[in-house]
Amino acid sequence: MASVAAPLKWRYAGLGLCEKEWFMKNSRSCPVCNTGSDKAKLFIDKNINLAKLSSFSFASRKEPEYMCHRLVQCPNCDLVYADQPPGEEELAHAYHAADYDSSEEANDAAKAYILAMRPTLDKLARRQSALEIGTGTGIFLECLSREGFTELVGVEPSSAAIAAAPEYRRAWIREGMFEKKDFAPGSFDLICCFMTMEHVRDPEMVASAAFHLLRPGGAFVTVTHDYRSFVNRLLGRRSPIIDIEHMQLFSERSVRYLFESAGYADVTVSAFANTYSLRYWMRLAPLPRGVKSAASSFAAALGMDNVKLKINVGNLTTSGFKHV
Repeated sequence: MASVAAPLKWRYAGLGLCEKEWFMKNSRSCPVCNTGSDKAKLFIDKNINLAKLSSFSFASRKEPEYMCHRLVQCPNCDLVYADQPPGEEELAHAYHAADYDSSEEANDAAKAYILAMRPTLDKLARRQSALEIGTGTGIFLECLSREGFTELVGVEPSSAAIAAAPEYRRAWIREGMFEKKDFAPGSFDLICCFMTMEHVRDPEMVASAAFHLLRPGGAFVTVTHDYRSFVNRLLGRRSPIIDIEHMQLFSERSVRYLFESAGYADVTVSAFANTYSLRYWMRLAPLPRGVKSAASSFAAALGMDNVKLKINVGNLTTSGFKHV
């Protein structure tokens, strides 16, 4: 736990008056449309408990902790974002040190993503090179290889996720944070970023960088949470999307704004359903730990914990094409 918490502890611990005043003066503008944070309204106040920080706090598909940075809502593009987020180096360290234990769920997610982006795949000018930002174990790259892609690259900051990948996939994965300078302009036909745009400090930079790296006729595809979906509005603070990892939360309006302002054409945004085991859905449920444990044990005793259920939990897939 110390390896994850140590570089962030100063930020989450009680701050003195001078530090608080500094943060108020240095709050970032909206990372999608650059509207000043002074125009934003409070969405949810900061809720960080140092005792809850663990090696899984910055891991994918973990059990919800319901901790978050102070989040505000942009009146212009509708993005919800942390106006006082950790720095790039702090985030890079946290993701590098995070544990990983969600290979089964990653496999299930990859299957759902391929189905959701089928219309985009069918419109691609060609299927040769693909890049995935936040690739995890590279399972989605393997799915793309079955779709005809022959040049596969994934970027992943978590050393534990890469270690969990089969050896043949590790050859596709570069460890570290995504940076545009690491790739040649116009070198990819498809760039994907699934459940990662919420985690980066500068989503506009990522979208613009992807546009720069695509060939004409290529596409950028994301999967993001929709904070305006029925299930997330219903759960409120007990939604799994209220999370210390999330630097911003999207809606249909804000993710469309992001794509169109970055220069993408034929932008489509649509909801889709994920398929996971009953065991994993119960892990996400906003119930007391004892209740979840009892329910999981009961489901396992009945042999139902591995039953796959398809549910729309408020996720969006967005795609846009580079036509120039």
